[in-house]
Amino acid sequence: MTAKSDQVSRAPHRNIRLLTIAQALGGANSPIVISLGGLVGQHLSPDPKLETLPVSLLNLGLAVGTVPAAFIMRRYGRRQGYLLGAVIALLAGLIATLGIVRHSFAIFCAGTCLAGFYSSYVQSYRFAAADNPTGAASQKAIARVMVGGLVAAIIGPQLVIWTRDALPGHAFAGSFLSQGVLAMMAFPVLLMLRPPAERSHGTAQPAANRALRDILLTPRYMLAIATGVVSYGLMTFVMTASPIAMVGHGHSVDRAALGIQWHILAMYGPSFLTGRLMARFGKEKVAATGLLLIGASAVVALSGLDIAHFWGALVLLGVGWNFGFLGATAMVADCHTPSERNKVQGANDFLVFGTVATASFFSGALLHSSGWATINWVVLPAVSLVLVPLLWRSAAAIGRLNSCWQGQLCQRDL
Repeated sequence: MTAKSDQVSRAPHRNIRLLTIAQALGGANSPIVISLGGLVGQHLSPDPKLETLPVSLLNLGLAVGTVPAAFIMRRYGRRQGYLLGAVIALLAGLIATLGIVRHSFAIFCAGTCLAGFYSSYVQSYRFAAADNPTGAASQKAIARVMVGGLVAAIIGPQLVIWTRDALPGHAFAGSFLSQGVLAMMAFPVLLMLRPPAERSHGTAQPAANRALRDILLTPRYMLAIATGVVSYGLMTFVMTASPIAMVGHGHSVDRAALGIQWHILAMYGPSFLTGRLMARFGKEKVAATGLLLIGASAVVALSGLDIAHFWGALVLLGVGWNFGFLGATAMVADCHTPSERNKVQGANDFLVFGTVATASFFSGALLHSSGWATINWVVLPAVSLVLVPLLWRSAAAIGRLNSCWQGQLCQRDL
């Protein structure tokens, strides 16, 4: 029992380290497409209105891919699903590269959409970190894996710079080829993952396995989804419009790009502390703070059009997303039993990233039709809609944080 039990006890910590590395490699997938999708679209698109379609299809692929990804992981296990995701990423990079080489907008769009399918697997790494730990340890594990996103935010843009001219005569083709290379680098890392120990449990007491419809109607799960939808949806909604608005109000493209870089760093940088904050103050309070920061970013953006207003708003938006989205993730992790895990997490990601895809499609249109101020005025009522029940839930949960999830789901509280 000594050597074997010691190995089992170390497995969760080992998995968290591996998932953090995989997040750093896989998380660079989206920044590459977001950075270059519109630029490549300008050269390949037959219609100027379709220039940003490759980026929107990335978000659409992410939303659509969550359901089959959840099914595959439930049927075959997380590791097998993640390995399949890495293969999909390799194909996505090759197809997008082929689209550039052949000057085919349709092929290139197919590649970016397929990259979204890969992102649906990468997004579930944060949930996989919470498979073994419970309570505060689970919240810290989620935040630790998201630290890999900070590394990804650096790797993605740097790869664009290093590889954009790797294939002479085909600008940016090398960058999308490197997208597939990153996925192959993640492959051996994912191979070392071990399934959670809880798979072997269940002889003494069968785990609950409710219908997804019943879970969706529980107040706690509804609030967790709403928090994730508002946090991620508003972040995408504002971030998509920000570079266009900055350039449109007289700021340079370089300053706009720098603002987005600071925004991405603000998105992932707080992950070093978010887990500890959730353990100390509660996930609902941290999520509520995130929504308040997103609202504050809109107030800053509405207060002026100087570069300081744009950058300040983007930094607040990034930190707010981190607190809101990681808080929502921890809330979802408390809403299911191990046997319900994949379908509950898949449904959450489908709703969250479906909203993200919709936000990315409509953000630019609203900016052109109504202006930058309207974009930010939309933020305030959306934040208020979720913030009120979240604050109420946070106050009501103070006396139950340690009793509601101690190896079993507290059905009464749902």
